[in-house]
Amino acid sequence: MEAMLQPSLYTVKAIIILDNDGERIISKYYDDTYPTVREQKAFEKNLFKKTYKSDSEIALLEGLTVVYKNNVDLFFYVVGSSQENELMLMAVLNCLFDTMNIIFRKNVERRILLRHLDSGFLVVDEIIDGGVIMAVDPTSVADRIVMRGEDIPLTEQTVAQVLQSAKDQIKWSLLK
Repeated sequence: MEAMLQPSLYTVKAIIILDNDGERIISKYYDDTYPTVREQKAFEKNLFKKTYKSDSEIALLEGLTVVYKNNVDLFFYVVGSSQENELMLMAVLNCLFDTMNIIFRKNVERRILLRHLDSGFLVVDEIIDGGVIMAVDPTSVADRIVMRGEDIPLTEQTVAQVLQSAKDQIKWSLLK
């Protein structure tokens, strides 16, 4: 009789965004499967090599389940254990990609992501916290990020967003 796996909230082992050359743009690892940067880069290189010309959306690599998607010149990856539900990982991947689409106004490409790298990390942090899935609705994730008011011009903000931004600035100036 096989040992029964215990359910866990820690479903995501890593989120990785690579460019067309397989170079790291954003990567966040949530456990110690690859503890050093050298091991992480070796895994990313192997991952890119396996998925670069593939048309599928799921790969099994080094005992891990990887779901991925590419767009223009970026590759988005969500990594989980080999026993992880691919649909859960795909929901995270879709949320990541769709939120970036909303934030960058359907212009998700390397140049834009590098220019707004802080927003890219905010998206990842809003979706996953320590390997635990926190959100899979791209609209609500984008709303939480845009509410900070730093990524959209003043002319495109609502009155509530402008007031919230002003309140936040006053709080920060009082704390200093």
